[in-house]
Amino acid sequence: MNDIIKLSHPQDGILQISLNRPEQLNALSADVLKQLQHIFQEAKKDKLIKAILLTGEGKGFCAGADIRELVALNAQTGFTFAQFGQQVFSELENLGKPSLAAIHGFAFGGGCELAMAASLRIAATNTVFGQPEIKLGVIPGFGGTQRLSRLIGKGRALDICLTGRRFKAEEALQWGMINEITSADGLLPRAIALLQELTTLSATALKSILISIQQGYDLPLAEALQLEAAHFALTCATADKKEGVAAFLEKRPAVFSGE
Repeated sequence: MNDIIKLSHPQDGILQISLNRPEQLNALSADVLKQLQHIFQEAKKDKLIKAILLTGEGKGFCAGADIRELVALNAQTGFTFAQFGQQVFSELENLGKPSLAAIHGFAFGGGCELAMAASLRIAATNTVFGQPEIKLGVIPGFGGTQRLSRLIGKGRALDICLTGRRFKAEEALQWGMINEITSADGLLPRAIALLQELTTLSATALKSILISIQQGYDLPLAEALQLEAAHFALTCATADKKEGVAAFLEKRPAVFSGE
């Protein structure tokens, strides 16, 4: 892994992935996307990694796709580029492990799309969001038109994508796009604390919740309920369920094994 992405472990079980191109505002070049894909794939297989923390170095989270690479795209290469970015972000979304984007400064274009692919999002008070692609004569291509509308509703997503206007953390919180606002200094400690709490829970149950919500959201209700019932049944057969119930009855903290 070279210096364009930094990896660290702020706490046991948490992998922190930091975009590290501050002079380019952490722009998502093809190389960055390839490295993110590799990291997500390895994290999915690594049983010691229980949660992902996404951050950006410098004064902002991520300003979006690398405009220098956008210049050369035509219809064919643009389609390939969009599909690849969508695939990378879908791998994060379908990791089977909780992820959290800790956002500060700005999250524009692909940066906003990357944050939306995470399970949870918290933002510093100074954060500004946007999907400004319309001002470049293009549209969001890494899932922005789809995840944004699912998170904040069709009407607001149309407003944001059609105008390219920026919106602040307070609006994002009000709309349900982010889960929490913190001070800039408190952003990383709060993000780590949230993920640390999740790492103490049942990994099998967390995975089933993620799958049930992610896959069930777009299914007809009857099918989604069947999916939920199937995953409830799966968790009922785990050692974690046995431990969780026993701990509750014995009035002690549960110690989950992830099995």
